[in-house]
Amino acid sequence: MSKARQAIPTVTFVDEYCQCYQDLFPDVRGFEAFKYLLVGMLSEIKRKTLPAIAKAVGADAQALHHVVAYAPWSVQEVRKRRLTLLRQALAGRSFVLCIDETGDRKKGHSTDYVAHQYIGNLGKLENGIVSVNAYGILDQITFPLLFKVFKPRTRLKPGDTYKTKPALAVEIIQELQNWGFRFEVVLADSLYGESSDFVSKLELLHLKYVVAIRSNHGVWLPKGSTRALHETSGRLNGSSPMGSSTRASSVRLSLGSAGTSATTTSRPILKRCLLRAPGTS
Repeated sequence: MSKARQAIPTVTFVDEYCQCYQDLFPDVRGFEAFKYLLVGMLSEIKRKTLPAIAKAVGADAQALHHVVAYAPWSVQEVRKRRLTLLRQALAGRSFVLCIDETGDRKKGHSTDYVAHQYIGNLGKLENGIVSVNAYGILDQITFPLLFKVFKPRTRLKPGDTYKTKPALAVEIIQELQNWGFRFEVVLADSLYGESSDFVSKLELLHLKYVVAIRSNHGVWLPKGSTRALHETSGRLNGSSPMGSSTRASSVRLSLGSAGTSATTTSRPILKRCLLRAPGTS
């Protein structure tokens, strides 16, 4: 029986990193394609399609497609290995967790879950696919964690269950906690900050969070907070080192407490965000 040949080398640091995954690929050609795909995704080419990656790294596009679609390797096992290595590297250290969604423009509807929907990184409605993503930040280094594809109602397949983006974000956070990752604080934009289900779940999980809210979004304040809000607003209405554009930003707040009727006011505040630590007012 002949000995299996060595995989063709690519870039040194990619080869060294990919050695941690080699045993997950029973075929050397599959392992080579895995390295080519990683080099292509790290490259500066604008479109990270299989033909574009193949051209950039000098590989065969059909061979890359075969490995992605049919070769005997498991995406779940690769993800599990990556998270295991990351957890070992962190050695119990906590980090900032960022939740966000991103999308890619796609033509047609041959790709699963492609629909005419809002693409955040494009800032408009486009035909494309969207995912909810989790990133970690530690020592000024950003690293990917998990993602889940958003499945629009119009593109659900048999057996699919519709889930909102905030619901997918909660699933990601819980999965990361089950892996043993620890967060200093959770950051998210207004899509999540204005979701009561998302914020309530963070409270139940005893997580600190900073989430954005739009200027016309209403929030309930604990009893006794109105005076502090007005005092803060008064100070910020004066001179501000951050300029008039910051002073002009405002949040529409629904004020109320148990046993009293709710009132509504509009006051300038410094940032369009809601900062809370569990159990604090």
